[in-house]
Amino acid sequence: MKKVCVYIGGRANYSSSKSILRHIANHNELELQILVGTAAVLDRYNRLDLLIEKDGFDISYKFFSMVEGETPITMTKTTGLSLIEATTALGQLSPDIVLVVGDRYDVLPIGIAAVFMNIKLAHTMGGEVTGTIDESVRHALTKLAHFHFPATEEARQRIIRMGEADESVFNVGCPRNDLVLEQIDNVDSLGFLKDIYKRSGGVGPELALDKGFLLVSQHPVTTEYNQNRKNMELTLTALESIAMRTVLIWPNSDAGSDEVSTAIRSFRERKNPDWLHVFKDLPVETYIHLMNSTLCLVGNSSSGIREGALLGTPVVNIGTRQASRQKGKNVVSVANSVDAIKAAILKQVRHGRYEMDPIYGDGSAGDQIAKVLADYNPPLQKRITY
Repeated sequence: MKKVCVYIGGRANYSSSKSILRHIANHNELELQILVGTAAVLDRYNRLDLLIEKDGFDISYKFFSMVEGETPITMTKTTGLSLIEATTALGQLSPDIVLVVGDRYDVLPIGIAAVFMNIKLAHTMGGEVTGTIDESVRHALTKLAHFHFPATEEARQRIIRMGEADESVFNVGCPRNDLVLEQIDNVDSLGFLKDIYKRSGGVGPELALDKGFLLVSQHPVTTEYNQNRKNMELTLTALESIAMRTVLIWPNSDAGSDEVSTAIRSFRERKNPDWLHVFKDLPVETYIHLMNSTLCLVGNSSSGIREGALLGTPVVNIGTRQASRQKGKNVVSVANSVDAIKAAILKQVRHGRYEMDPIYGDGSAGDQIAKVLADYNPPLQKRITY
């Protein structure tokens, strides 16, 4: 019986892990451990740990390491504290494998702690190309990891070119798409969203989502610190010029988050827009149904590229955060410009839904990952292959 410890540090981690957690928990040769920390345990980010437990998972260990401020300094300090806390946690849990997701800054110390403690590391969604510090974190984790679970064939080939053994790299697709297919195959999206305000709160008027709406998810770009407030203001100005019903999701905890949230707060206080409703955080299932119903997703979230392709959601991708990431036909990329953002939104609304494109997998990633973790035994000592 292999013990597999999965780290969750925020809503993006959880949406990308939930299917994996289920399949590990249900595999008769694996024992699931869940390690939760950083933003996932804070009230400010809606206590994701409580949602995880509500979903029926047992959390094995929680730690607190988040330094408030959302600046490059506090982000770096959080990384250092997370390394210390993760070392303590893994020392107590003694897993055989640690699994980390993606490329957020808080994931890197978990990977470092694991390999320094001679614990094999599994990494999902490596091999992709984007902007911001995530680009460097993603490839650093690839070089630490023993199991690689990229989401596309292009990413798989890139990992192999980085010197990783071909037999350790498995193109399984994006685990988030597992949940997408599960939800849209079994639930009517607009019906599901009827009581969204009662369930999830938020601020602003209760918009009639069945009449059509825009969905906005815009996060800070860490390598553009001190520019994020201006960029968010440009997006809000473009949205104001259209004045369509709009649902906006609060930014993540990366450096520059306060810049983005300050722009949103200031805009609401000055303008009191009757077309805007803001949610602090949402369960992944709710977000999927918003994506499945929206006229257009606006911002710089990878969800527009990953889940958006599978759903056929029209997407306006703004700025550099997703630069060079493999995209489907549903995505129009623009610079941080009011006119460009407005024109792209109107173009995408006119176009309407796109055909579903499984560029990031067919919805079976969680099952494939659990099987590989159970059956594959890579050597602890890694060697570059060229």
